[in-house]
Amino acid sequence: MDITEDVANNNYKFPYEITKIDEDVNKKLLEDFKGERTTFVQIGPKNYFFPAKFLEDAPKYYNFEPRKDDIWIVTFPRSGTTWTQEMVWLLANNFDYKTAKTVSLNERCPFLEFGSFVHEEVKLEFLQENDPTKKEIIEEVTFPEYLKLPLRKSPRIIKTHLPFSLLPPNLLKIGCKVIYVARNPKDVINSFYHLNKLFKTQGYEGNLRDYCEYFIKNLQPWTPYWEHLKEGYDNKDEESLLFMFYEDLLRDCKRGIKKVADFIGCKITDDELDALKEHLDIKNFKNNPSVNNAALKDIGIIRNCGENSFIRNGKSGSWKNEMDQETINKIDFWINENQRKFNIKFPE
Repeated sequence: MDITEDVANNNYKFPYEITKIDEDVNKKLLEDFKGERTTFVQIGPKNYFFPAKFLEDAPKYYNFEPRKDDIWIVTFPRSGTTWTQEMVWLLANNFDYKTAKTVSLNERCPFLEFGSFVHEEVKLEFLQENDPTKKEIIEEVTFPEYLKLPLRKSPRIIKTHLPFSLLPPNLLKIGCKVIYVARNPKDVINSFYHLNKLFKTQGYEGNLRDYCEYFIKNLQPWTPYWEHLKEGYDNKDEESLLFMFYEDLLRDCKRGIKKVADFIGCKITDDELDALKEHLDIKNFKNNPSVNNAALKDIGIIRNCGENSFIRNGKSGSWKNEMDQETINKIDFWINENQRKFNIKFPE
């Protein structure tokens, strides 16, 4: 099978212009984010922000072929994505905890656009820094996921952080199930800061205050946050979309599991519900190597920079202990302005 043809058989004309960001801004970004070595770009009228590889890859994601029995998990980064992936995979796979504990979640529920975040120079460094026996692992991890997905058997569970406008136009019409999870932006920013320091593919070298500035100025991958959220929220009444707030999932985990199970057509008993809730409890979840990117740590994509885990604490409000008051005030103003503009209110 010609994978390229299978990936691109929608043959949609990519409707958006992709432009490189201002040269001076790019220079500053490259100083602070060591994972990109070339340039950053912005896509379309909303100026979605991505690394240079999106010049080539964005049309391929737009033309990727979804299947009727796919389950897609669409989120802005650090919005409870991994937790939702694990829940959905277990619901869709007969509560197979043995596989869930031994096979990486990245393998079970692949990340559509991850390959676009691995600069070729960074990939070469991974190859040079690791034992030659790990070359195959590095190639597998960094190979574009959209090229491998057509070879997977159905049903597929696919993770993406792309907004709906950059995803296949028929995604919500073809019959597959799509779950969008939103999270309070303060928690998103704080958690995304830690991830950007943790992953060598991002390689952030700065402090939290400066990172918050980058984020609210829409100079971080997948931003602008509010436009991304609005695209999910505006589709919440689509039959094929389940829109959820991460805060509601935290507040009533069992109710959230039932809601997702009903949406994807999975029956669940009370005992199965209790077992899944326990499996997803943060005290167990953060110590589960299959969801903590153990393979990425092994080859050095996850850096040794003081972070304990890809999964942090799974709670709301950690920003209170990490952000200074001036930064909090600035983010509060940004949130209030955008909530008035977009009329989206987060659970208390």
